Amino acid sequence: MQIPRMADMMANGETPEILFWVGCAGSFDQRAQKITRAFAAILNKVEIKYAILGKEEACTGDPARRAGNEFLFQMMAYNNIQILNGYGIKKIVTACPHCFNILKNEYPVLGGNYEVMHHTTFLQQLIDEGKIKLKESGSFKGKKITYHDSCYLGRANNIYEAPRKVLELLDAELIEMKRCRSKGLCCGAGGAQMFKEEEKGTTRVNFERSEEAIETGANIIAAACPFCNTMLTDGVKNKEKEDSVKVMDIAELIAADFID
Repeated sequence: MQIPRMADMMANGETPEILFWVGCAGSFDQRAQKITRAFAAILNKVEIKYAILGKEEACTGDPARRAGNEFLFQMMAYNNIQILNGYGIKKIVTACPHCFNILKNEYPVLGGNYEVMHHTTFLQQLIDEGKIKLKESGSFKGKKITYHDSCYLGRANNIYEAPRKVLELLDAELIEMKRCRSKGLCCGAGGAQMFKEEEKGTTRVNFERSEEAIETGANIIAAACPFCNTMLTDGVKNKEKEDSVKVMDIAELIAADFID
């Protein structure tokens, strides 16, 4: 894919409408890379002028701060802010709720003030503007989809409607889990839990959440976070349901019926 980089764009005297913040998962995790490609393909199709930082992008420091290493977080954050401010970045869109939350709510104190959007909100905006129109009788006709609320998108930032409005565009039936929206159950990865072994208990959080999703009878579990995607995929595999239940990001669902 031809993805414009910020340094090249600035060298040509151009400025992007948005900076697409890819994040660590979207850059290095093989499964999350598919989400990155899907979202970039949508941006290309709607002809949004965007750029990524490429090798200049470093981790936001979210896992370090959540795990209690404030010193490391501040080092990483200041480094990112220096680069973003150096380029005069105004608007950032990211497919990771963890990156979204920290860039939006925790970077301003350190001098990083940007308009930050999660990709589901941005996709909803493109739909409202008529820039995204899906094929009639698309790939998901007759399918049942359940949406898992990411903690950092939902409870932390009160974003519940945008992902659902995007999913409504698909020719599918949206079924809610009993624990959803502000009462949704965490996938088990937030707060840097993704990077440590869980404490002893009767079950894993992601197994319990995946069971709730499978019990709805949905063919697709829609997620809007690369961490949630990983945890729910593991949960579906644990129940040996990977042939009948797919875990997909909202960008992938839209791209499937939007990209030729």
